[in-house]
Amino acid sequence: MTEERKLPEGRLGRLARLAGVGLRTGVSMIGDSDGAAAAKHAAEVLGTLRGLAAKVGQMASYVDGVVPEGQRAAYETAMKGLRAATPTSSFPEIQRSIEEELRAPLDRLFVRFDEVPIASASIGQVHRAWIAPPEGARDEPLEVAVKVQHPGIVKAIDADLANAGMLQVVLGSVAGKRFKTKEQLAMVRQRFREELDYALEAERLRMFARFHEGDETIRIPVVHDHRSTGRVLTTEFMHGTSFDEACGADVRERTFFAETMWRFVYKGNLVHCHFNADPHPGNYLFRDGAVVFLDFGCVQPIPLANIRLARVMHAAAQARDERAFADGFARLLNAKPGALLDIAVAYTRTCFEPLWHRPYHLTRAFVAALVERTKEMALAARKVDEDEFFAMPEEMLFMNRLQFGFYSVLARLDVEADYSGVERGFWPAVDAMASTGR
Repeated sequence: MTEERKLPEGRLGRLARLAGVGLRTGVSMIGDSDGAAAAKHAAEVLGTLRGLAAKVGQMASYVDGVVPEGQRAAYETAMKGLRAATPTSSFPEIQRSIEEELRAPLDRLFVRFDEVPIASASIGQVHRAWIAPPEGARDEPLEVAVKVQHPGIVKAIDADLANAGMLQVVLGSVAGKRFKTKEQLAMVRQRFREELDYALEAERLRMFARFHEGDETIRIPVVHDHRSTGRVLTTEFMHGTSFDEACGADVRERTFFAETMWRFVYKGNLVHCHFNADPHPGNYLFRDGAVVFLDFGCVQPIPLANIRLARVMHAAAQARDERAFADGFARLLNAKPGALLDIAVAYTRTCFEPLWHRPYHLTRAFVAALVERTKEMALAARKVDEDEFFAMPEEMLFMNRLQFGFYSVLARLDVEADYSGVERGFWPAVDAMASTGR
């Protein structure tokens, strides 16, 4: 577990630290070094900042193509510790938060509470504890996971989001009014402020449990409402191996894990119109015959009109119908014919390769190439004539986060999997939803 560090809350102080990371990283890249020193410094600073800054560092640890190839190994090594655990808040601070939120002394709330956290993330940290069984039951105390927000994290997130507003001005001056920077950043603010609301996350845990009810391969922790509030979330304690351990499992197990994760993501999308937009590797546990999904702080609802067209595209990919796929995509984006649409269709068609072939082997090189192609697409968008330009919907921002992150996770499992077959397995549920007008 990482050491305790005080969380910087002020806007200018956090911005200055981030600027220092950027400067040091830039010098490293110009000097053509392997970036080890800059990577270590970045991990330390981003970990101390926590909040949105830590999320950036965590993504750099597992999303292929984000960091240039020459520095990738050093950054992945340095950021891996950040991915596993950011610096922790002290136990007295955590105890004070719990007692204020639940309005009782800790020893009355829990039969036992481990002071050392088992995990620490960008917004909160998790402690193992035990609660009394329901009144009248003869069972042993129930083992639970207690997620508690880092003290000061609300101010820190607000500071980061204010700095994001400054970023909007910069982006607008560079990209011009064509790009929906204002709308995209508004969505970023909404999603990340929602992550501070553990009561909302509890609702989403229950919602996703309903989505996958009866599927024993997908496990979602049960919420203990009487020990949960907006800043404390107590759930069933889930056992399983880590993502790194899962990557070392045999091919049969890794294939099962990959296909189960695909079903979780795309059944949620195509049947239930929601997706969990944080595919961080620490948000999974792996068991024999099941994958556990842990974190539901960042969830993106999908407009029904978009889902109907997404279903067209998925069905076209399974049928290998290029024309239907391109038509569905053009309608989804309300795109104008021209060079930009051709580039966007070609890019999206590549993203759907796992459904075009049975089985398909997702690789890290494939994901890195996708990231690179988004940069090329952005450059092309700045150059096309106005009568061919169309802006990507703002909700695509989190879809891209899911796409790159989720594909990077699957690529590390390093297996051929029948993703098309997985979707065929739940397609009757898609048809059933469509028949009701959803």
